[in-house]
Amino acid sequence: MFLLIGWLIIACEIGFWVFVLAGLTSRYIFKKKRLGTFLLICSPIVDLILLIVTVFDLKNGAVATIFHGIAAIYIGVSVAFGHQMIKWADARFSYRFGNGNEPMKIKYGKAHARKEREGWYRHLLSWLIGGGILVGIILYINDHSQTQVLLRTIQFWTLV
Repeated sequence: MFLLIGWLIIACEIGFWVFVLAGLTSRYIFKKKRLGTFLLICSPIVDLILLIVTVFDLKNGAVATIFHGIAAIYIGVSVAFGHQMIKWADARFSYRFGNGNEPMKIKYGKAHARKEREGWYRHLLSWLIGGGILVGIILYINDHSQTQVLLRTIQFWTLV
């Protein structure tokens, strides 16, 4: 089953971008703003599916692997950076297909430093969310021998 989790992570990443691209295509190419918004809102559903399958797998006796830890990391990163990634793609799609303004490129100065600092804060948020999910799973499963890899995942991610 651990390979299933690895493939599910890949499928969720693909699913996230499929929803984003379908939403932006609906919004800017087909001029269906409501459908586009709906599809963009659906992109976090893939994270929920991944979380449910991961917890279900562990609750049914699977010994945690690095893939289970990566699933939590993926969810944390997706929650912390997902909106920003969608905004980035939206700005470029709007410019290319919707007569929007060209996206600004900030390369130096105070604005660049602010952008880098915000990226660091987002990484911290993703660590808090992913780490919280890992701790929650560890407490929910309540079997140290089964979830030892998850604890090591938290420790390694903390070093990163």
